[in-house]
Amino acid sequence: MMAAIRSAWSLLLGLVLLMLGNGLQGTLLGVRATLEGFSTPTTGVVMTGYYVGFLIGSIAGPRLVKNVGHIRVFAALASIFSAATLMHGVFVEPFTWFAIRIVSGFAVAGLYVVVESWLNDTATNETRGQLLSVYMVIVLGGMAVGQFLLNAASPAGYELFILLSVLVSMSLVPIALSMGRAPEFETPARVGWRSMYRSSPLGVIGCLIVGIAQGALLGMGAVYARTIGLSVVDVSVFMAMALAGGMALQWPVGHISDLFDRRRVITVTTLLAAGAALVGALAGTHSMLIIMATVFVFGGLSFPIYSLCIAHTNDHLQPEQMVAASGTLILVAGIGASIGPTLAAVLMSLLGPPGFFWCLFAVHAAIGVFALYRMTRRAAVPLDEQNAYKAMPVRSTPVAARIAQAEPIDCADQVQGGRV
Repeated sequence: MMAAIRSAWSLLLGLVLLMLGNGLQGTLLGVRATLEGFSTPTTGVVMTGYYVGFLIGSIAGPRLVKNVGHIRVFAALASIFSAATLMHGVFVEPFTWFAIRIVSGFAVAGLYVVVESWLNDTATNETRGQLLSVYMVIVLGGMAVGQFLLNAASPAGYELFILLSVLVSMSLVPIALSMGRAPEFETPARVGWRSMYRSSPLGVIGCLIVGIAQGALLGMGAVYARTIGLSVVDVSVFMAMALAGGMALQWPVGHISDLFDRRRVITVTTLLAAGAALVGALAGTHSMLIIMATVFVFGGLSFPIYSLCIAHTNDHLQPEQMVAASGTLILVAGIGASIGPTLAAVLMSLLGPPGFFWCLFAVHAAIGVFALYRMTRRAAVPLDEQNAYKAMPVRSTPVAARIAQAEPIDCADQVQGGRV
């Protein structure tokens, strides 16, 4: 493990700083929006902007890196992201924030492309799995720790936006000063949508819906917490608990899925997550302990579903198809994430604050019901033919699919015209 970390320490250090800032960003804006009196639907649209930009960046980022180069793209996009964070504090207006969020999402997606591509180039067959695990811990752990930076100053002022800008800017330093060479870049291929759905309807629908859930959770979680009267400190704990749960249960759930029919694990996990969301919807503000425990359990059950759906899809593909297929599923989840904040906001405006958890309940129940239906339509893949589960962060780009492979795969040689 330490050898894998040493081989990419500067890149990982830059990623830590970036994730601290990115973790603070969404929560800070959700809290600030409530302080500024934005309506819940308006806030939902504003938060959606980030995921729209991230989706665009996931598509355009690889071409940008290929044409310009890793270090230059990272420097440019880190600067854009840093400047965009400061603009939130200067122009406090919903439409402007929506536009800035699109820019921020685009920049972060491009930064992810650089990091994921560089990690893939650094990894060997022996360290690939270790680097993917470290990457997952940094993404979820960094975002979780970043929540507590919300308490460094008042969300009503400029200081937290300045801190966020500093973190993003400093993430550039270890990468810019790295002595290693920048890797060559290959644009990731993708599977056609129809071909993907024919191969694994549950994988496609599952990734789409879990994208909606994660967009709702990360986009509107802080708004929900403030709406039910939680203090700023409690808001940071609420969001951190969701992310910590996702980090804690990611690998246990994945290990279980390697031992049983993956569809059964998806069904049980999603229905348990729906049950946790139901508890959150019914609990209201009666007990702080119940609220925090519920969101921890929910995060622990919800975050692995994305990786479960990718693993289930890979069970129906040839090894040379997996990189392209995973890249397509990542974009499917990105489309879902673009829907999530607005959907949650609409339900919160109709049902009050519990609408946040009702949204999470509905989407997870939908995955579970669809998984049960699919079990009646296709025989299970034999356990000895299932591919090993690999944890993947929901907010990643198609380039991340390369890291998850047991061996580097040259998609250009194996995928014709971007379709399998």
